[in-house]
Amino acid sequence: MNICVFLSAADLDDRYTVPAREFAALLGRGGHTLVWGGSESGLMKVVADGVQEAGGRLVGVSVDFLAAKARENADEMVIAKDLAERKALLLEKSDAVVIMVGGTGTLDEATEILELKKHGKHTKPVVLLNTAGFYDGLRQQFQRMEDEGFLPVPLTDLVFFAEDGVGALAYLEESAGMR
Repeated sequence: MNICVFLSAADLDDRYTVPAREFAALLGRGGHTLVWGGSESGLMKVVADGVQEAGGRLVGVSVDFLAAKARENADEMVIAKDLAERKALLLEKSDAVVIMVGGTGTLDEATEILELKKHGKHTKPVVLLNTAGFYDGLRQQFQRMEDEGFLPVPLTDLVFFAEDGVGALAYLEESAGMR
């Protein structure tokens, strides 16, 4: 399965890197392909290293103004002209989406993917990997949106919240009929 992972390119501490490395190893050992922003920096590098070391493939989609930071030994690397094209290519090349910890770029990617799913523009499973409770506030906000009528579809049809990589991958594989 080609699994798109949206995540930070920042250098982060062990409470985020250790679970990210464990999730990456699960992806690689499972024979999955990582589809990601292509960066050789921070958490993106941690995950790409882990997938590659465990035998998985890497498909990167960078953007022209970040091309200098793109991983050189990815199995495939595409350079998009802008962030909008990058997001479209990441979604196009994937069978499922996992949103890991990140900043405004990751949040932008997450909300766009969920908005597209809400409108039926894709039906791919989406997982928010809630490492160290990072997305507790967002989960609360999404629940409020659902409770107050802002979501035309049930929240559970849009996104699955996983507390760890094992739960995230199990949900994705079950969604794909692999379990």
